[in-house]
Amino acid sequence: MKTYLICDNIDTQVGMRLAGVKGVVVHKREEVLDELNKILRNKEFGMIIITEKLASLASSEIEKLKLNMGIPLIVVIPDRHGTIRGKDSITKYIKESIGLKI
Repeated sequence: MKTYLICDNIDTQVGMRLAGVKGVVVHKREEVLDELNKILRNKEFGMIIITEKLASLASSEIEKLKLNMGIPLIVVIPDRHGTIRGKDSITKYIKESIGLKI
């Protein structure tokens, strides 16, 4: 199965391309949704990597896909500028999901 990248800057695309991952650079919500729909129709892709900034533009759609589909796996990554999440986002996620304070 192949991996596909949806990102918002050329540097991320070039870096992933060096690793053999094809992808596209987009900037608008409609473009993100169009690319997601295109990839979902193509059964040869097993993973979609999307940058955080773009994932935030279509967060409800991406959450539905993550919850309802096993394949493709959707992975949200930071771009070259770093993460937009807070520095304790993993701790907060664990606390919210299982109620364990770390």
